[in-house]
Amino acid sequence: MTIYDLSMPLFRLLDPERAHALAVWALAHGFGPRDDKPDDSTLCTNLWGLRFSNPIGLAAGFDKDAAAFAGALRLGFGFVETGTVTPRPQPGNPKPRLFRLREDGAVINRYGFNSAGLEISANRLRKRGDGIVGANIGRNKDSEDAEADYVAGAQRLAPLSDYLVINVSSPNTPGLRALQDRTQLSGLITATRHAATGACGGESRPLLVKIAPDLTNEDKQDIAATVRETNVDGLIVSNTTITRPAGLKSRDYLETGGLSGVPLFPLTRDLVCEMYQLTQGNLPLIGVGGIASGADAYAMIRAGASLVQLYSALVFHGPSLIPRIKEELVGLLRADGFNNVADAVGADHR
Repeated sequence: MTIYDLSMPLFRLLDPERAHALAVWALAHGFGPRDDKPDDSTLCTNLWGLRFSNPIGLAAGFDKDAAAFAGALRLGFGFVETGTVTPRPQPGNPKPRLFRLREDGAVINRYGFNSAGLEISANRLRKRGDGIVGANIGRNKDSEDAEADYVAGAQRLAPLSDYLVINVSSPNTPGLRALQDRTQLSGLITATRHAATGACGGESRPLLVKIAPDLTNEDKQDIAATVRETNVDGLIVSNTTITRPAGLKSRDYLETGGLSGVPLFPLTRDLVCEMYQLTQGNLPLIGVGGIASGADAYAMIRAGASLVQLYSALVFHGPSLIPRIKEELVGLLRADGFNNVADAVGADHR
């Protein structure tokens, strides 16, 4: 047990948003732990011309303004996703807006894309070193031209990141999820890709779309068709849910906002499974939602995810969770005779 594990009870005594800010500050200033053990070769996977030493990533929402990605990588993550960042700074929704559901291993947030804006993130990403870092971009709440906001994000951050994510699935910005509509999404993807390619001197940059877990069957089919037509490089499945699964015990479970953590896992895994089938296994998926163990990560991979991400589990388990998940995942892959992560992707569909 490390000093960081011992400090977790103290973090939980703090207001959730204050604890989040303190964790970001600590990682940004080099106070986080380090996982210097080389990743087992079984965990290595290659996507989009990038070599991931392991498939476990830090989801967007933790390092909103690209302040702590270097410290987060030192925890042992295979990649880190910054953002969601909006073109102009905005404060987000009024506080309180973050709630721990301790008995459920879950979190509800209604941050509302609080962001320091593109320039802050760009200045920080410009100084980054090694490690795979993605940038998750969104629109300002009061924007009258959503497409222009995503174009601005792509122009500024595509040259400074390893991949770019269009976030159209947060439940906390009015009208955002409507951008998952087939016509709007197609135009948005096309414009964002054009902007990213132009900003990178004609070179392509992997472009992913982050979708919501609360989709109708028609929505899923439309998204699958749209990403095929527009040659999207991957989907992130999924975001927080506005539903409240039966059996939640914590007192704040009816707070408005997006639910993440353990209760989200079955919903996300099922959606990964569906999107894998709808895209015929030809599109890389990143599974995110409720992962808190190596078994969770493995189940998501077998359902069709090439990579996975987590965030909420850190609230309850701390940074020692990352090396533990990697160790467990190696054991599970080997037990089933897989030589690497890629061999296990979509195994449940065979």
